[in-house]
Amino acid sequence: MTDITPQMVKELREMTGAGMGDCKKALVDSNGDFKEAVEILRKKGAATAAKRAAKAAKEGLIFTKTSDDYKKSVITEINCETDFVARNEQFIAYVETVRDAYFHNDNANTYDDIMQTKINDDTIEGIHNEILAKFSENIRLRRFEKVFVDNGYIVDYMHAGNKLGVLLVFEGASEITESAKLLSRDIAMQIAAMNPRFVDRSQVNQDILNKEKEIYLQVALDEGKKPEIAEKIAQGKLDKFFTEFCLLEQTFVKDSNKVVADVVKEISKELGKEVKVKNFVRYYLGESSEE
Repeated sequence: MTDITPQMVKELREMTGAGMGDCKKALVDSNGDFKEAVEILRKKGAATAAKRAAKAAKEGLIFTKTSDDYKKSVITEINCETDFVARNEQFIAYVETVRDAYFHNDNANTYDDIMQTKINDDTIEGIHNEILAKFSENIRLRRFEKVFVDNGYIVDYMHAGNKLGVLLVFEGASEITESAKLLSRDIAMQIAAMNPRFVDRSQVNQDILNKEKEIYLQVALDEGKKPEIAEKIAQGKLDKFFTEFCLLEQTFVKDSNKVVADVVKEISKELGKEVKVKNFVRYYLGESSEE
């Protein structure tokens, strides 16, 4: 008898969208054979796995939500296979329901926590299964994140079409004026447009820098540059790396005479307190983890 591990149950659940209990029982009944387990689930009507699992789910919607006091925000991405479904009112309502349930349930930290969140006399899992029954597509809650801040505030930004979303966390001031909010949102838009990887240089791993510099140096040497010249060229390109991938060093998209750090200073002046960008979250629909 094969031992059925939680990881096996989770994997089958991700393949099929069926409930945890159904997945575990199917694996037990099939002695750990995934193919047979999928067939068991299909026969029970708990999933149409063979049809859905074979299709890529790269369409869908990204939704954000921020509390009225700007202290808590969530971002969720729910995928489907076609833009036709993504624009359907029932699918949009489902995405909003999942986002709101996740937002209001501070004990929900995992996929299963969210799926088991109660909505009136139902659960998110039950509503999810209803959506699967309505649309013959692979529909899944792909990723989600919740952020909190005490001495600070959060702004969110949704790009048109809900294909791109950003949460931006500031610290240093708990109250926010309308002017500061607009400037902060401009920086969130910057993150959406320019896709920085870090807030500032301090977040860049030294191994990453060493690898980048090694590449730049080798390219210069291969071009016939003398070692001392190649070193200067590599350092110059490394500085460009910072201005490209570190948010605070990026040229501000709304005013090329500024960098983002200048805008943060303007926000600090507006609020009468020094504020700093603590972190940010950026979701682009369907992107891979490598992206």
